Amino acid sequence: MRVVIIGGTGHIGTYLVPRLIEAGHQVIAIDRGNRKPYRPHAAWVEVERVQADREVEDAVGVFGRLVLDLHPDVVIDLICFTRESARLQAEALRGNIQHFLHCGTIWVHGPSIQTPTTEEQPRRPFGHYGIQKEEIETYLLDQSRRHGFPATILHPGHIVGPGWEPLNPAGHFHPRVFSLLARGDELILPNLGQETVHHVHADDVAQAFMAALHNRAGSLGESFHVTSAAALSLRGYAEAVAGWFGKPADLRFLPWKQWRATVSDEEAQATWDHIAHSPCMSIAKAQRLLEYRPRFTSLQAIMESVDWLIGQGIVEGGPLS
Repeated sequence: MRVVIIGGTGHIGTYLVPRLIEAGHQVIAIDRGNRKPYRPHAAWVEVERVQADREVEDAVGVFGRLVLDLHPDVVIDLICFTRESARLQAEALRGNIQHFLHCGTIWVHGPSIQTPTTEEQPRRPFGHYGIQKEEIETYLLDQSRRHGFPATILHPGHIVGPGWEPLNPAGHFHPRVFSLLARGDELILPNLGQETVHHVHADDVAQAFMAALHNRAGSLGESFHVTSAAALSLRGYAEAVAGWFGKPADLRFLPWKQWRATVSDEEAQATWDHIAHSPCMSIAKAQRLLEYRPRFTSLQAIMESVDWLIGQGIVEGGPLS
């Protein structure tokens, strides 16, 4: 099939595009610039590259037509962030494609009510990103179930992989946290370190998109969580990372208001966003309908990222065990 992937060289596309090529699909990747994927792969020589600034072209209502003019059978949209952008895309493609796959986020749920959280639980999003993504999900599922638009939505957790900084045990992204644990230095965590984070390797997200594509009948009009099999507490995460370096975790805990004074405003905001959600997601639906089987646990996925950070000299530490 002829597959157009919007945002093809990012975290997910780096792994998804080679999978599509290897499965025999013709791939057209749309990106704003001419950036390289996070990992090289021979499959990229077979990919048609198209440059387009979605935000600019959406503003004048022509991005949907640009995608349609590429004559796709399937569109995979990895970078849609507003309901209006989703609406413009759906209106342009309606009746002209076999399948539309949208990348959502587990943050459509907001705080957990019952864990592990299933796709059927009520949505209570907060924050601009989660609210916008929930509006997109509501719109696309309605268009699929009531009007026949062939949409599927996949909701990844915290995406990790070699090439970028993973969400760390303090709930933000500064790599110094891994260096502190590698040296056996003290790490201060908010509250009691019992809030949760739920990672997923970018290649497992790519696997899920392939599974949805190849299980069209089971995926149309549905949304799926795409995470590792189990979430991590901040404390457990920190203890595991320290253990990779042969160190005991030297942890101290502070109430939120005191803890936030120990980090930058940006780090505090990132941590608050993550611990206020404290996701712990069920993947049973994706396992049942898509035969999704994540290759990586959360810690295995994070270890690969940290190993890359060490190789780049960003994190201090020796070989991981």
